[in-house]
Amino acid sequence: MKLLLVEDEERVARMLARGLGEEGHQVDVVGTGLQARDQGLAVAYDVVVLDWSLPDLDGVSVLREWRTRGLRTPVLLLTARGSTGEKVTGLRAGADDYLVKPFAFDELLARLEALHRRGGATDAFVLGAATLDARRRALVLGAKAEPLTAREFALFSELASHAGEVLSRSKLVQTVWGADFDGNTNVVDVYVGYLRTKIERLGVDGLEIQAVRGVGYRLAVPPPPGPRT
Repeated sequence: MKLLLVEDEERVARMLARGLGEEGHQVDVVGTGLQARDQGLAVAYDVVVLDWSLPDLDGVSVLREWRTRGLRTPVLLLTARGSTGEKVTGLRAGADDYLVKPFAFDELLARLEALHRRGGATDAFVLGAATLDARRRALVLGAKAEPLTAREFALFSELASHAGEVLSRSKLVQTVWGADFDGNTNVVDVYVGYLRTKIERLGVDGLEIQAVRGVGYRLAVPPPPGPRT
């Protein structure tokens, strides 16, 4: 796995990074909330290990911002806070799992592997001849790829997971921008425009984001190319 470890205690971070590395995983380590926020949005990771207590910006705030901005990477929240209320806060902020310090390394490893397996089913959507690749956060056609921002990818993924269905603007805003978003639903139109430009630039035949007047959008996906004869 490619992992992001967010931990401000250098000794703990060093120990975990070494152990995960010995298990064959690639680990990037950051020690502040602001670093974590930017790194998580800039690089595609399989799983993030996120400490709650961080200098400058706490882990739950980082997590909320990630989810608001469309990042769907599985996140394991590490914390010394063990009360039920605090667990609920972390999970509702967008954590996929929760581990209270101190913990056994084997348990951490098992939980990371479980999160990776759980997320593996949505690593890619096949869209005719193209692929929406979560690991690369890009729309891929053969050797060509169009990189997507976190928000573009989240919107494209939502449309792809409901291909052929009409999704309302309000539903897309709630899913991609979050329930707390207080902007105009026209933001969906703007981002659909971005995605259409990238589809056209890549030259994906038959892949189209169709507007349904007065409602929202539907992703029309062509059948995959048949075998060559």
